[in-house]
Amino acid sequence: MTNYQPIENYGVIGDLHTVALVGMNGSIDFMCFPRFDSPTIFGAMLDQEKGGHFRIAPLFEDVRHRQMYLPDTNMLLTRFLSAGGIAEVSDFMPVEEEGGHAHKVVRRAKTARGEVKFRMVCAPRFDYGRARSSHQAQLVEEGALFTSRGQDKTALRLRSSVPLHLHGGDAVAEFTLRAGETASFVLEDANNGKNSPCEAPHYEVEAFKDTMNFWRSWVRRSTYRGRWREMVNRSALALKLLTSRATGSIVAAPTFGLPEEIGGVRNWDYRFTWIRDASFTLYGLMRLGYTQEASGFMNWIEARCDELAPDGALQIMYGIDGRHTLVEETLSHWEGYRGSSPVRIGNAAFGQLQLDIYGELMDSVYIYNKYGAEISYDLWMNLTRLINWVCDHYTDPDEGIWETRGGKQEFTYSKVMCWVAVDRGIRLAHKRSFPAPLERWHEVRNAIYQDVYQNFWNPGQQTFVQHRGSKTVDASCLLMPLVKFIGPTDPRWLSTLKAIEESLVEDSLVYRYNTAHASSDGLSGKEGTFSMCSFWFVECLSRAGDLDKARFFFEKALGYANHLGLYSEELGPQGEHLGNFPQAFTHLALISAAYNLNEQFSRPH
Repeated sequence: MTNYQPIENYGVIGDLHTVALVGMNGSIDFMCFPRFDSPTIFGAMLDQEKGGHFRIAPLFEDVRHRQMYLPDTNMLLTRFLSAGGIAEVSDFMPVEEEGGHAHKVVRRAKTARGEVKFRMVCAPRFDYGRARSSHQAQLVEEGALFTSRGQDKTALRLRSSVPLHLHGGDAVAEFTLRAGETASFVLEDANNGKNSPCEAPHYEVEAFKDTMNFWRSWVRRSTYRGRWREMVNRSALALKLLTSRATGSIVAAPTFGLPEEIGGVRNWDYRFTWIRDASFTLYGLMRLGYTQEASGFMNWIEARCDELAPDGALQIMYGIDGRHTLVEETLSHWEGYRGSSPVRIGNAAFGQLQLDIYGELMDSVYIYNKYGAEISYDLWMNLTRLINWVCDHYTDPDEGIWETRGGKQEFTYSKVMCWVAVDRGIRLAHKRSFPAPLERWHEVRNAIYQDVYQNFWNPGQQTFVQHRGSKTVDASCLLMPLVKFIGPTDPRWLSTLKAIEESLVEDSLVYRYNTAHASSDGLSGKEGTFSMCSFWFVECLSRAGDLDKARFFFEKALGYANHLGLYSEELGPQGEHLGNFPQAFTHLALISAAYNLNEQFSRPH
């Protein structure tokens, strides 16, 4: 198990259709192809022996590794430093125009100093490694051709500037480069049916320039000029990598099966789009001036609202293409990251009831209508059905924001977000003079508000609790002032914030709940601190006026990013990254906290 790279040792490249995770050792150990939610072609992060990888590295005995993004891009440079010389591997995925020959990984090895011998191994394993006998490999004029023997029929072409040979179905090359010399490799879709631009002379050089220009032009569109700009831009670049150019939706994370506890069972598939992320995503993108991306995501949301259940209900999550069924299954032939099994694909949570999504959806629509473009009459008609459904069901127990599998409860956060759903509906109706049953909505909004204060507030502990009847706090309550349910300096909120800090905060690190005392989540084992909760906590401190503490905790939280400024879902007891990587929600929370804190510091005091 020691052969597995730490999760934080990876960088991410992508083409807005899928991503590849590149380790500091020069190995691509995770890549789904051709989309985020397609089966893997490389999955060594989840099984070193059976997963498949694509590695380029010098044959140094004693080596130090460095890895960086080229400034304002999603193009990686991995450097190998040794007494025998200095070697580099650059990695990127060209972002093609719509309808182009997309889904290419371009890798270039270079010697910066000395004379260096490299070894390249391209070892794909198709259909999550399930394809019987995996694949057929053959040498062709331009390099090697890999064809899956599974139902997926995927075919990949590896173009190489150096000679290849086959070893057990893998393409292998060993080559020596003197200072200034390079060797290039391009892995592309061989089933595209179009002439490949890779056939052109100097393709790698031109693609490098074009890809760099694309990312730098995109970053320049940001309107953010405040403090911590580099980290905010890196978070924005990470979010852009997780955005589907084809659909406008954003995956929660591009990976599956990475554990929340080493050796544990909390291993989920996050390659889908959660309605919950909608408001945070739209808010984050529009704050930075990315209205085009916000509009694309809003179109996706509008399409989901056009597919409401007959009673007006909404699913909590969908496939990136909007599909409704996300069947969960186990890849029992894979051992999991460092032995953490089961490895799951699909996500059974799509069938859960999570009432908070209605508030997050309505908040996103309200924000978009206010700062983006005015919503349509047809969308409003669907939203009216949706809000009426909330009015009928806000008292129902649900699985909550954390998707617990230990039974339904009446969660505080779910109730608060039902209030948000109705409140934003009322505001929109007034702002746009839309027809709506406002009398009923006002009654329900007031009833929810009173319910939360009367039944989810513990007067003895002076705190809002996790759910009705509980005595423990939950980090999801940190969003209460952020969604304007309660004022950030209200005495009840400040005492709740204090209780959360005493129970769930360790330095700048925040647990989402106490697994020993909170509502059962139906799973064994423990989990780490949630990085997005750390940034929620910072924003609550900032809004409460405790700016020095907020800044101190914010900058400490920034120190837990990996070497590239990326975050997974959680941090373990040694500060190691755990869970799927990189996680969109964490980077959205970072942007929100930075924006608010910078705004507070910029005001005259």
